[in-house]
Amino acid sequence: MTRVFITGTAGFIGFHLAGRLLGEGCVVHGYDALNDYYDVRLKEARHALLKKHNGFSCTQALQEDQVALDRAADDFAPDVIVHLAGQAGVRYSLENPRAYLDANVIGSFNVMEAARRLEVRHLLMASTSSAYGANTEMPFAETHKADNQMTIYAATKKASENMGHVYAHLHDLPVTMFRFFTVYGAWSRPDMVPFKFADLIRAGRPIDIYNHGDMYRDFTYVEDLVEGIVRLMETVPPGPEGRGDAVPGDSLSAVAPFRVVNIGNGDKVRLMDFITALEQELGQEAEKNYLPMQPGDVPATWASADLLEALTGPMPKTGYREGIAAFVAWYRDYYGD
Repeated sequence: MTRVFITGTAGFIGFHLAGRLLGEGCVVHGYDALNDYYDVRLKEARHALLKKHNGFSCTQALQEDQVALDRAADDFAPDVIVHLAGQAGVRYSLENPRAYLDANVIGSFNVMEAARRLEVRHLLMASTSSAYGANTEMPFAETHKADNQMTIYAATKKASENMGHVYAHLHDLPVTMFRFFTVYGAWSRPDMVPFKFADLIRAGRPIDIYNHGDMYRDFTYVEDLVEGIVRLMETVPPGPEGRGDAVPGDSLSAVAPFRVVNIGNGDKVRLMDFITALEQELGQEAEKNYLPMQPGDVPATWASADLLEALTGPMPKTGYREGIAAFVAWYRDYYGD
């Protein structure tokens, strides 16, 4: 049974990943601060479901707390570490940038140190499509230049990618970085579409639509994303010595067992079409407040999933209408509608 240490198990993606792995017989230790960035009750509800599994244990502490993190990791002795915890939210990084440095840089450094010391067979860490920054060449491919981030959030995630490469090179530690795109689905974060819009529509309040609605996103259903993570857990980047034939478009480092992989649906969806699907499932039209582009935002994100599929095979790709229907079904159940 694989022993997997996951940071962020009370969070949206960490919860789904932990549940999937527990269902497959893995032993999972979750590490999460359960901070109040959004409704703690939602985080507690996620953890309550995970605690029903005999193979789940957890520690509540900040990832910036190196002593607590080291104690939890040492006691659990994982085979694999998946680092998903971090300060999320592009817009909040404009208000409180220090929170992102503490969680996403110092916290990630602590996780890397634990992985190095415990000599895990694979360290996997979450990055973001925001790392592509001002790049306008789409779909985004892992080999594209990603040097011009536009928010502190994106900059801290790119910094963790760079630190991950250093640890892979200096310590022969296999590291895979995921660049996530716009993830949605059941148990999602209340500060993200569609949860935020569903709340506002349900309350009869207007939704803010930036760039006057001229926005495109690669909406990725959470179960598809988790499938990608699970497959990549077993796809350990090889070191420079003894590599086989090159994979087309691979981001594998020339000097380290390190690669970056997009996990996205591989398609861009117009934001207004996504909102229309949400309105239809809710049975209620939204009052719309059209606004200009926000600082640090980008008009479009769109992933190339070619590398992920070259490494792991064809991926499931849930269409946004199907995904919205599943989200709304969960949303109604959660609120007892």
